[in-house]
Amino acid sequence: MPKLPKLNLGGAWTLRAWAVVAGLAAGLAHPPFGFLPGLIGFAALLVMIEVGGPRPLRSAFLRGWLMGVGYFAVSTWWIGEPFLVDAATHGWMAPFAVVLLAAGLALFFGLGGLAYRLLRPKGVAKVLVFAGCFSAAEWLRGHLLTGFPWNLPGEAWAAGSAPSQTAALVGAYGLTWITLAIAATPAVILLRTTPRVRRISLALGVLALALLYGGGWARLALQKPPASGKAPILRVVQANIDQKEKWRPENLESIVETYLTLTQRPAAVRPDIVIWPEGALPAVIDDLLAPQSDFGPILRDSLVQEQSLLMGANRGERDATGAVRYFNSLVALRRENQGLRVTGVYDKHRLVPFGEYLPLGGLATRLGIRSLVHMPEDFSAGPPPRPLAPWGVPALQPLICYEALFPGFTRGATRREGIRPAWILNISNDAWFGQTSGPLQHLNMASYRAIEEGLPIVRATPTGVSAVIDAYGRAPPAMRLGLGQVGVIDAPLPPALAPTPYARFGEAGFAVMLLLSLGLSTLVERFRRA
Repeated sequence: MPKLPKLNLGGAWTLRAWAVVAGLAAGLAHPPFGFLPGLIGFAALLVMIEVGGPRPLRSAFLRGWLMGVGYFAVSTWWIGEPFLVDAATHGWMAPFAVVLLAAGLALFFGLGGLAYRLLRPKGVAKVLVFAGCFSAAEWLRGHLLTGFPWNLPGEAWAAGSAPSQTAALVGAYGLTWITLAIAATPAVILLRTTPRVRRISLALGVLALALLYGGGWARLALQKPPASGKAPILRVVQANIDQKEKWRPENLESIVETYLTLTQRPAAVRPDIVIWPEGALPAVIDDLLAPQSDFGPILRDSLVQEQSLLMGANRGERDATGAVRYFNSLVALRRENQGLRVTGVYDKHRLVPFGEYLPLGGLATRLGIRSLVHMPEDFSAGPPPRPLAPWGVPALQPLICYEALFPGFTRGATRREGIRPAWILNISNDAWFGQTSGPLQHLNMASYRAIEEGLPIVRATPTGVSAVIDAYGRAPPAMRLGLGQVGVIDAPLPPALAPTPYARFGEAGFAVMLLLSLGLSTLVERFRRA
């Protein structure tokens, strides 16, 4: 093979700047921007890692990390907004939170770059090994410590679109591997490879993109009409209560009145199930339902006979020592002849670090840092999740806010209990994020859980975006309430599909992809040395 000219992209600082730009471009692929060509930023990173430097391993890690800083700066800048809700107490943390989160998450991109450079793949294997290294790093990001799989590259496709349907086969992590492989393919044009390798790589990339769209279109086109039968009617309530106003004691009465008015709004068909969002009321549910409280009778009278209310609530519980532990919960209530009855409780299992609890809480407290929750103490984590089956309500899997980010959460709960739910309920308090990109990204990621499991997902948030989403991840405009809107969504519960391959086999498909990446690297290297 003739010796190929060395690629010259400029000095070290130029490459570092381009790495940040590549990350910014890739981050813009996610909602609300939807600039999918930005994913080619991963191809640019592959080229920059291949260029190397005096210390190629160090350069690969640094360039991957710098791309990650750009990517997560676009993806998570909204994280500063919750600290401004109570600016006097937490406002000073906002800039540190934005910078440290982006820099910390970017370490996984650096790890992906380092792994790729260590493997040093050749020829056609370059793109697939790159996809394997970075998708494996993204899997680690979703699992290490508490995990934070926000804006996986595979979730850049709009949920409900043709490409997103591949998540039903291999989940969001498998779709991340496929997305990275396609996005990195243009790099072969600039890499020191033979014309034959370029032709093969580009042809495979185009074929993969065609299959991604074609397979998704076929799945959506061949969908079966829903089976006949009476589906329960849902009412999703969005009261548009600003987080900055919610915890003022003088506002409690008006907030309760707003929720009750929306709950009782006339409808053509009476809702069977009313849904309020996470932490709907600024109070502990135990106090509101206590015998001496006026709230219980008022809430009872707002519901009709045999109507259920699923409400996000803060709940207190005394332990064996008499100390009160607080939980972020979903509470199911039902109106019956004798009054209001609690028919089910789910306590949030995965808590948000610094938002709902403090890692190393004792040390943080001494430093003057506390979590963002408006509670006397941090929240406690609930037991491992299981489907919930309140009386008169089809079995559901609750996902409270942060829990909707995690692929396999519902699958794990189903396997634990041995019962497949009919739907997923995601209650969330996206009011923390204001009018930023955060709620729109959260909606997109939550919709992927519907595609993965073949189950409809219903989202209830106080300020938007609330939605009723079918099992293909789609929510038409009539089934949404946008940011800042007040109102209700009345709709029948969409039907569930048969369990998807992902629901049956989990991350097995993704594991095969990682083995393919590693195996290609090993085989090509052995062939080269033979």
